[in-house]
Amino acid sequence: MRSKDERSKQVGNRRQAPSAHPTLEVELALMDEGFSLVGGIDEVGTGSAVGPCACAIVVVGVQVGPIPTGLKDSKALSAVARESLVPKVESWAIESSIGMSSVVEIDRYGLTVALRLAGYRALAQLNHSPEVLLLDGKRDWLTLPLEPQLDTPDYPNVDLPPVRTLVKADRTCASVSAASVLAKVVRDELLVGLSSQYPDYGWEKNKGYLSSEHLQAIEEFGLTEHHRSSWNLQRNRRERPE
Repeated sequence: MRSKDERSKQVGNRRQAPSAHPTLEVELALMDEGFSLVGGIDEVGTGSAVGPCACAIVVVGVQVGPIPTGLKDSKALSAVARESLVPKVESWAIESSIGMSSVVEIDRYGLTVALRLAGYRALAQLNHSPEVLLLDGKRDWLTLPLEPQLDTPDYPNVDLPPVRTLVKADRTCASVSAASVLAKVVRDELLVGLSSQYPDYGWEKNKGYLSSEHLQAIEEFGLTEHHRSSWNLQRNRRERPE
C-alpha cells in the first residue's frame, strides 16, 4: 500500500524524444512498477465560455495492443479524424468513460471543482477501475477532496487511485491522447447540437470559445442559459480593445 505522500506525483523528470505520435512508454513504465491497469485522463472545454467541461478516461492493461493508427492529441486532429478514431479507441482500450460537469456547476463551484466532479463521474462509470491515473499537466486537480457541502444530485462516490502528472501527456502518452479524443468528440457534438438552437453565436465552429464572431454575438444578443455567466463575458466584451 502506498503512502498518502505517494498518491500524487509527477512521472519522473525524463525527457522524452519528440515524436509525431504518442507512445506507451509511460504506461508500460507504470506497469513495470506493479500497476496492472493504467487510466489516461484528459479534459476539454475548460477555456470555452459555453457548455460543460468534460473528462474522459481510457484504461489500458498489460495486454494492451498496438496503438490505434493515427492517434494524436485531439487538438492536432481534424474533426473527421477524431470521429474516425472513436471506435478504434473504444475497441483498443479495456474500458473508457466520459464525465461532465454542467454550466451551473462551473458557475457555482468554480472550474477546478467542476473539473474534479467531471473526473469523478467518469471514474464512477468504470467497471475496471484503474490502479493509477495518468494526468496531463503539472497540477493534480483530481486528488484534492470534493467539498462536502456541494449541492449536486450527481455527487460521485468513488475511491480515487494514485494520480501521476506529466506535462504534455496528451501528446506523448497514448492513453491520455485517446482520452482527449473521446472527450472532445462528445463535447463538440453537444456544442454543435446547441448551435442549432442558438445559430447566431457560431458554436458549431468555435465550440463556445471566444472568437470575434462569438464576442460580437454576445454584444448584440446577450448571454444564453448555456454561457458561463460567472465569467463576466459582457464586461469582457466591452473592455476588449478594438
